[in-house]
Amino acid sequence: MSDSSVRRRTSGGRFPVSLAVASVVVIAGAGPAGASPFVPNSLYGGPSYEVNVERSEESAGYLFYTSGVSAAALVPELGDVLEALPGGRPANIVADRSGHELRRYTPPAGQGVANFRSQTYRGNKVLTWWQGSTEAGHGTGVGYIADEDFHVIATVDPGAAGADVHEFRLTPDGHALLTSYPQVPADLSAIGGPENGKVFDSVAIVMDVESGRELFRWSALDHILLTDTEAPGLLPGGKVYDPFHMNSVSLDPAGNLVLSLRNTSAVYNVDPRTGAINWQLGGKHPTLTAGPGVRFAFQHDAEFTDDTTLRLFNNNSSGTETRGRSSVQWISIDPVAGQATLVRNQEHPDGLVAAAMGSAQSLPNGNTLVGWGIVPRISEFTPTGELVYDATLPFGTYRAYLDAWPLGS
Repeated sequence: MSDSSVRRRTSGGRFPVSLAVASVVVIAGAGPAGASPFVPNSLYGGPSYEVNVERSEESAGYLFYTSGVSAAALVPELGDVLEALPGGRPANIVADRSGHELRRYTPPAGQGVANFRSQTYRGNKVLTWWQGSTEAGHGTGVGYIADEDFHVIATVDPGAAGADVHEFRLTPDGHALLTSYPQVPADLSAIGGPENGKVFDSVAIVMDVESGRELFRWSALDHILLTDTEAPGLLPGGKVYDPFHMNSVSLDPAGNLVLSLRNTSAVYNVDPRTGAINWQLGGKHPTLTAGPGVRFAFQHDAEFTDDTTLRLFNNNSSGTETRGRSSVQWISIDPVAGQATLVRNQEHPDGLVAAAMGSAQSLPNGNTLVGWGIVPRISEFTPTGELVYDATLPFGTYRAYLDAWPLGS
C-alpha cells in the first residue's frame, strides 16, 4: 500500500445535472435551501465504488455498509427510479478497502436494509441489521442477528409500529436498543397544524433479545413540547407531522439512554428507570450551557466515547435549511457544572454538507471512521484530523463501520 494514492477526483461535486431534481426532492423534501452559502452535496457518487485517498495510517479491516437509497431518506415516488441506477438496489455489503465485495445480502423485493454492522451477542461476533419497509423517512421492520454467512440467529421485533430503521444496537447484557415511529393523533395547533392532526411519535425501546420482552419504552411526545421542533410542517406528500425524528439510541457510561432527535436539534440524556430527562444539549431549551464551538443541528449518531466525551455527527443541514458544513464533534459533558465544551470538530477537506443520515466510529488505533450519510462518502481520520482514507460510493449509506471480522472473508 502506498503512503498516498488518488484514484479519482476528490472534489465535493455539487448536484450532477442528471440527478438535480431527484437530489433536491430526496434530501430537501420541498423548497430551496436556507440563506446559508453552503449547499447540500449530491446523493449520487457515480456508478461504482472509487477510492480517493488511501494512506498507510489507515486501520486494517473490512467496511460494513448498505447500498442503495436508505429508508432513512425521504424519497417520495422516486424509490424505484433510483434503485434502477448502478448501486441503487438495497443490500448489506462487507467490502475490503478497495471496495471489492466479500459478502452481500440482498433483501426480498420491496424491502430495504440499513444499520448493517458487526456487533457482539452472547459473547460472539455477529452481523446485525434492520430490514423492512420504508415510510416517510423512517421504517417499519425487524432487527436481524446473523452469523457471518447471513444465517439468522435471532430477530428482534417490538410489535405494533415495528422497529424503525434508525437504531438497532446490542448491549453487553443481551438487550437491544431500538427506535419506533407509531402514528398517533395529536393537537398540533401549537405548531400551526390541525387540532385533530397526526404525528409520528419517536419512541426509544429497550428489549431483551432472548425472551423478546420489552423492558423500557420512552415516548418523545410524552416528554418534549411540540413547540421544541425545528421542523413543524407536514412531511413531503403526506398528512402526518414528524416533530421529533429520533435517529439514535445509545448508553452513557452510567447506563442512561442517550437519545438524538434530529428535528429538535438536541441530544437528551434519559433515566432508563423513570424516563426523566437528566440533561439536554442543544435545541430550544438546553440544560447544558454550550461553550464556544458547540453548535450543531439536525444531528445523528450521538454516543459517548469515554466517561465524559459525547461524539455526534453534526449534519448542520436539514435540506431545507443549511447552517454550515457537516462535521463530527467531540463534546466534553459536565452535567454537575451544567457545561458542554468542544473538544474537537472534524470537517471533511472537501467541505461536505450531508442533509441526512451520517455516523462516526472510534477505531482501535485511535482513528475515526466517518460515514457521510446521504453524501456517498466514507472517510477515516487520525486523531489530529489527517485524512488517511476516503472513498466514494454510488449512493450514501445510513451508517458505515469498520471491523477486522469476519476473519474467513
